[in-house]
Amino acid sequence: MTANSQPSMTANTPSTKCSTVYIVVPCYNEQEVLPETSKRLKEKVNQLISQGKLTNKSRIVFVDDGSRDNTWNMIAALHEEDPLFSGLKLSRNRGHQNAVLAGLLTCKEYADAVISMDADLQDDINAIDAFIDEFHSGHDIVYGVRSKRETDTAFKRLTAEGFYKIMQKFGVDIIDNHADYRLMSRRALDALAEYKEVNLFLRGIVPLIGYPYAIVKYERAERFAGESKYPLKKMLALAFDGITSFSVKPIKMVTALGVTITVLSVLALLYCLVAAFIPAIGVPNLVIVGCIFLSCGLIISSLGLIGSYIGKIYGEVKARPRFFVEDLLLK
Repeated sequence: MTANSQPSMTANTPSTKCSTVYIVVPCYNEQEVLPETSKRLKEKVNQLISQGKLTNKSRIVFVDDGSRDNTWNMIAALHEEDPLFSGLKLSRNRGHQNAVLAGLLTCKEYADAVISMDADLQDDINAIDAFIDEFHSGHDIVYGVRSKRETDTAFKRLTAEGFYKIMQKFGVDIIDNHADYRLMSRRALDALAEYKEVNLFLRGIVPLIGYPYAIVKYERAERFAGESKYPLKKMLALAFDGITSFSVKPIKMVTALGVTITVLSVLALLYCLVAAFIPAIGVPNLVIVGCIFLSCGLIISSLGLIGSYIGKIYGEVKARPRFFVEDLLLK
């Protein structure tokens, strides 16, 4: 495990090396993995408390994102058994990004820093030690970054690496191989709360805050149990949302494409005029039909892309609440 740090000019170092840290874990139908996740997190937090790195006010907060199984009842039972565990229940399923945000914004009032991680135990819990050390060194944000992808299939590795490269090409400030395993100080969370957009892509928003940050590398494991909540279809949707939420380059590309098609159409028209006077040249009907279908396809695709941007504007203008907290279990 290694850490890469950005030099801190205005370090937000706590007055002591013992901090209150909340760990936010979004859950959606996680009844299969929750017992093991809670067990391992409890061991880790108690270890850090005994080492004097965390106060006994630190908590593990499970955020139930409208689960349909027994997840919330299990969270409530954990809370009753041990005050170390807390629970936050959203009124309905609002998606992973909103569940993470709900946990972060709720917990920032109680903690010096908040760590977000998934419930499936793919994120290395032992990396939390390095997270805390970097926070105590004065970094407001600590990103958990995968050191390698040996457990991924060749297809997933290719698409995942392509995802980050494409995002960066489109001008999105994003950390390579970082998902939502990160630590944020209270100051960073206060800044995050100022971002009001409904179309959430936290991987793109958090780097915009600009406070001192560090990178902690870790090896990502296989999912402990249950099914992945991010199949290929959702990953593609997340990538598209990220690009259209942070970049207008796709619209510029559509404009360039339109200019290119116009130029090619003029050349094709000139060719047809010449062919009309020189019958020997001729214009195959198949070429004409192919050009028509290609142009129609490009026009419809361009309209769909522009419509996506308009739809995002529509959603932002309505400014509907991103989530409602139905229940909060916190001692």
